[in-house]
Amino acid sequence: MATEHKNKAKRILFTGGSGKAGRHVVPYLLDAGHRVVNVDLTPLDHPGVDNLTADITQSGEMFNVMTSYANFDELEPGHGVPAFDAVVHFAAVPRILIHPDNKTFAVNTVGTYNVIEAAVKLGIRKIIIASSETTYGVCFADGVIDPEVLPVEEDYDVNPMDSYGLSKVVNEQTARAFQRRSGFDIYALRIGNVIEPHEYDRFPDFFANPAQRRRNIFCYIDARDLGQIVDLCLARDGLGYQIFNAGNDTNSVDIPNTEILSRFFPGVPVSRELGENEALFSNRKIREVLGFSENHNWRKHVKA
Repeated sequence: MATEHKNKAKRILFTGGSGKAGRHVVPYLLDAGHRVVNVDLTPLDHPGVDNLTADITQSGEMFNVMTSYANFDELEPGHGVPAFDAVVHFAAVPRILIHPDNKTFAVNTVGTYNVIEAAVKLGIRKIIIASSETTYGVCFADGVIDPEVLPVEEDYDVNPMDSYGLSKVVNEQTARAFQRRSGFDIYALRIGNVIEPHEYDRFPDFFANPAQRRRNIFCYIDARDLGQIVDLCLARDGLGYQIFNAGNDTNSVDIPNTEILSRFFPGVPVSRELGENEALFSNRKIREVLGFSENHNWRKHVKA
């Protein structure tokens, strides 16, 4: 269900809407009243979504889809192709160990460059891109790596050692460069471990073996709450270049922070006082700046 905040309906080009996160975020945006054109290699079969099949690694295809009709109904007024109000870019190789590392890096960095370049040069003044928790360098590290400080917040010195996390760091810098050039709003979401509704079945296993959540810094983001975050980004203008951690309010395990810190992060400095279950992957910025209020704390779906 869409959040109650008022957001003017927008015409949105969404890349990667058929993926794990996108297939929940797109319906959220549709429910909020937006028109969404999903650009993906595989269409999203959902009522109300328009689909175009295109490849983000092909610059010409990105310019083309951003100057395309969404569907046949847009031919009727006879006023030409309507402009997009925003681009949301989620399309990517979603992690390491699917393709060779060089392909993961190439697809993610060149694809993101192509999408942002086309949007900026076509005058689309709101661009939201999917970055990742992996930029913090813990998730796909070789060996057990501690964060430099907890909680991890957006001013952290990101330093991953893997091709996926590195591609997301490069994408953030690409976004920053284009924002500086254009003055448009470009927001990067460092998305936590995405949990779909059916995946709450996994949480009892997380509780039994919390160590498996260490590489995620114990974070999660409900895919529907991620939809709210994207919608809040669409509604908020004038912030320029921004990075936001996109995570839920609490950790993905049923033990308090005192135990998490002592068992899994002994010796890691803590920069401020933490709530008993406050997320170590901090979402404080999206709560304070965007007004995010989660609807899907895991406790609504799982018995601890």
